[in-house]
Amino acid sequence: MLVSAFAAATTSAQAQSKQDFTLVNRTGYNIGELYISPGKADDWEKDILGEGMLENGKQKNITFRRVGNTCVWDLKVVYDDDSSSAVWEDIDLCKISKITIKYNKATDKTSATFD
Repeated sequence: MLVSAFAAATTSAQAQSKQDFTLVNRTGYNIGELYISPGKADDWEKDILGEGMLENGKQKNITFRRVGNTCVWDLKVVYDDDSSSAVWEDIDLCKISKITIKYNKATDKTSATFD
C-alpha cells in the first residue's frame, strides 16, 4: 500500500514538472506581467512574474506549482511600457519546453513559437 502511494505521488510530481517551460522574450519590449491559467478558465489567477519583469532578449524558467493534472493552458503577457497584452490559448505544456514570443512592428502582430 505504501509503495502504491509513493508511485502515485511520484507520477503526480512528474505530471506537474511537465508543465514547466522556458519563456523567451524577443518582442523588443519588456514584459511586466505573465499570467497562466488552465485552458478555458474564467480567471487569469495571479501574475507569476511577481514584482519582476522579463526584459527583452532575456528568458525565464517558468515553474508550475499547480494542483491538477491538466496539460492545456492559456498564456497572457502584459507589456511594461503601455500595458497592452497578447494572449495564446490551448497550449499543451506537457509537449513543449520553450515558448518564444516575438513582435513584428511592421504588421503590429505578436506571435509565439512553441518548442
